[in-house]
Amino acid sequence: MGRSQELVATYARELIEKCRMEPNMALLEKVAIGGGPAIYDPHAAVVADTENCELMSIKQNLLVRKLALNDGPHLMAAIRDVLDTYKAEGTAKYRAVVYYMLVKHFRREGQYI
Repeated sequence: MGRSQELVATYARELIEKCRMEPNMALLEKVAIGGGPAIYDPHAAVVADTENCELMSIKQNLLVRKLALNDGPHLMAAIRDVLDTYKAEGTAKYRAVVYYMLVKHFRREGQYI
């Protein structure tokens, strides 16, 4: 099993155990690959949910640019909902898991598959 496959398996466990979601593995893999080399960097691979600048980056880079959603307060509300659902220890949460959950939340799977 390659490193990216190991990471996708880790993300799947996080979704099952901490988010109570059964992952679509094809979508999860596409979202993880879409993260590029960041998934291999221990610092870039996680989202610190207490850092507002990072949440703004998720909003702009993923939701507005990648998923082509109209900007507005509903985007930040969705990010907060996803982060509240993701019951990870501490404040660091895997970026690929957060992105996956946002893609599912906005029903934008077609952007990846």
